[in-house]
Amino acid sequence: MSSFNGKTIIITGGAMGLGLATAKVVAQKGGNLTLVDYNQEALDKATAEIKSLTPDAKILGIVADVSNEEAVKNYVNATVAQFGTIDGFYNNAGIEGRQAPIISYDIEVFKKVIDINLLGVYYGLRYVIPVMQKQGGGRIVNVASVGGIRGVVNQMPYVASKHAVSGMTKNAAIEYGKDGIYTNAIAPGAILTPMVAEAFKQVNPADPQAAETEYAQRNPTRRLGKPEEVGKLVAFLLSDECSYVNGQTIAIDGGESNLYGNS
Repeated sequence: MSSFNGKTIIITGGAMGLGLATAKVVAQKGGNLTLVDYNQEALDKATAEIKSLTPDAKILGIVADVSNEEAVKNYVNATVAQFGTIDGFYNNAGIEGRQAPIISYDIEVFKKVIDINLLGVYYGLRYVIPVMQKQGGGRIVNVASVGGIRGVVNQMPYVASKHAVSGMTKNAAIEYGKDGIYTNAIAPGAILTPMVAEAFKQVNPADPQAAETEYAQRNPTRRLGKPEEVGKLVAFLLSDECSYVNGQTIAIDGGESNLYGNS
């Protein structure tokens, strides 16, 4: 995979899970990082973890709520002020919300999921793309989900928001490909991150491990994915090697989304 030397990558939700996994890959390949997260303590821990692996890594940590438009403007402007360019943007921050049937879903939680997963992604595109246009191109990776390519029981707002991310990815690709900006999305399945671990607690509060084991057995690979596996895919999509992939939502789920129904 090509180097990220001299390149700057913004990663939202960068303090843990899929964001942190990608940040480690980018740092090891010489890239500058802006890590955006809502939790300062988590950002400090992530920065220390990355530097333990790559001591020379240049990292700007910014606390921000991606559903706040002004906060998004700030992390974009701060990145340009610090590093001069935005070569890649991993639009990763998101939440699952709660698990509940459509007719009884908490409206305030529904709105929060949409604000973060949909508007947060949109704001990122809105303010990063002009920077990339001025510099002559860039790479964007949005995070959809297997819930963005099929339905998931009891997760209506999550599924709606992730389908929207896939749609926005297609639009960004066809509108700005002419500017050398390639936009793709990933659709992770059950990757063992803190968010997924919390979902298993909701499924089976008494024994989350049993819920995880049961779910893994439905996957063709009979296991859950690892964050570092996603990190490698995202790093490719953010790199110059991704030279003709544009507007795609790429599943990384062990093949589970190819199954019919829940068998």
